[in-house]
Amino acid sequence: MRKYSVPVMTIFSLFVFILLLAGFGWTLQNQLGEETGKETKTIKPEQPAAKEKQGGKEKHILALGDSLTRGTGDESGKGYTGYLIDQLKKKSKEDIVLHNLGVKGYRSGQLLQQIDQPEVQRQAAAADMILITIGGNDLFQQGQTLKDPSMENVAGLQGKYLANLETVISKLRDVNKDAPIYFIGLYNPFIDMKDAPGTTKAVRDWNYATGNLLDSVPNTVFVPTFDIFQLNVNKYLFSDKFHPNNKGYKLIAERVASLITW
Repeated sequence: MRKYSVPVMTIFSLFVFILLLAGFGWTLQNQLGEETGKETKTIKPEQPAAKEKQGGKEKHILALGDSLTRGTGDESGKGYTGYLIDQLKKKSKEDIVLHNLGVKGYRSGQLLQQIDQPEVQRQAAAADMILITIGGNDLFQQGQTLKDPSMENVAGLQGKYLANLETVISKLRDVNKDAPIYFIGLYNPFIDMKDAPGTTKAVRDWNYATGNLLDSVPNTVFVPTFDIFQLNVNKYLFSDKFHPNNKGYKLIAERVASLITW
């Protein structure tokens, strides 16, 4: 049998010891790394949520317009904006804040005056989304248009409305170029009356002209509602036979929500 000298055995033992020590060190480091990784994975999801909550990270929605924005006719007082917020909260992990500046009876000229107010401009500039309902009072004139739904009369009303709306949209885009604007179109609350063909044509032409105007403005969406009320209008109208009831508002909210991509 071959014998090894003492120095050779010593060197060999030292080499084995170093290998064992290195292996132990690698194992210890790897184990600590795994524990640290597990700890990091536990903390990471919590940190952003805490920062968002402390920093007040929110989505701000500005609602402008007439009694439809105000929610007239809904016994709960929520209107389409309230039901819309409920739906959006289910989609978004962020807090959603609604600023509802709708005023019952507003026409496009009054909306134009409203958005010149400094506070309204400040809210428009900070908005992540802008909702608008306007035009129903311009068209129907508290029922006066029903007495004369002629094309000449409606065309005159439409011309003034479109000029006001164009300025409204332009001013909103001056202070906020990025927020999507959702414009809710008109329905015909008088579709069950004798002159339904005349009022239907007036509303359809009105919506068509409005849609054409909005098509020229980036990130602006026309939301149709005419079809929602077309087949069973009384089911979705309040007792005044003009404003939606809670069912009607919920359907409008669903239509708007379906177009939002948050």
